[in-house]
Amino acid sequence: MIDLWWLMPLAAGLLLALIAGPLGSFVVWRRMAFFGDTLAHGALLGITLGVLTDINLTLALILGSLLLALLLVPLEQRARLSSDTLLGIVSHSTLAIGLVTLSLTQGIRVDLMGYLFGDLLAVQTVDVLWIAGAGAILLGLLIWQWQALLAITVSPELAAIDGYPVQRLKLLLLLMLAVLVALAMKVVGILLVSALLIIPPASARASARSPLQMAVLASVSGMLAVLIGMWASFHWDTPAGPSVVVAATTLFVASLLLQPWLSRRAG
Repeated sequence: MIDLWWLMPLAAGLLLALIAGPLGSFVVWRRMAFFGDTLAHGALLGITLGVLTDINLTLALILGSLLLALLLVPLEQRARLSSDTLLGIVSHSTLAIGLVTLSLTQGIRVDLMGYLFGDLLAVQTVDVLWIAGAGAILLGLLIWQWQALLAITVSPELAAIDGYPVQRLKLLLLLMLAVLVALAMKVVGILLVSALLIIPPASARASARSPLQMAVLASVSGMLAVLIGMWASFHWDTPAGPSVVVAATTLFVASLLLQPWLSRRAG
């Protein structure tokens, strides 16, 4: 009988890459890379919440990430600090608070290494169902609000003049990113989650001729990185999550090397 245990990790990785492509494109366009890191670090508080309340850890991660995203919006508006300084403070503080709180819990053990670096091969059917369900909602929201999100990305001022609810759309984008970060932590971990959001869209940017094309190519690049990374993990017995990120980085370098040829061909 053929052993197909690897189908669940592969499905989880491909689904995440599919969703991360268009959302990651907005991260690149809006220069929000550090925001993804902050959400990933803060999501450790969600793990703490799940451990202490004995609820599903994936649900706890999503709730923790959403709560942090909701808190960051008023903080950025009221704090007399630059955005990157505030995000740096929140990022490292929440990570430290989560680690300290987990260390104080008695008789409870959590696989911190799995959450820090991801454990794609440990993904189970229930994890894939979470990713598929939440991913379908995220993709539906993206398709529904695609033009509006593009408008506030290009020029918030002009978007406001055209009647778009700029602040609500910004909050929607942050909440969608929060959910994606929470889902991706199981695959690539806290320390590598931003790579899944940033590297595939950066690879796609070299050959894309429109925002929609870049979003689609970013998904394709991410899914290809998952396939190559998992193959490398099986072949050389390397960690699956980091292997996916290395594969994505290799594709990014290849896109840079091919960029002059692609530019000449387009011209």
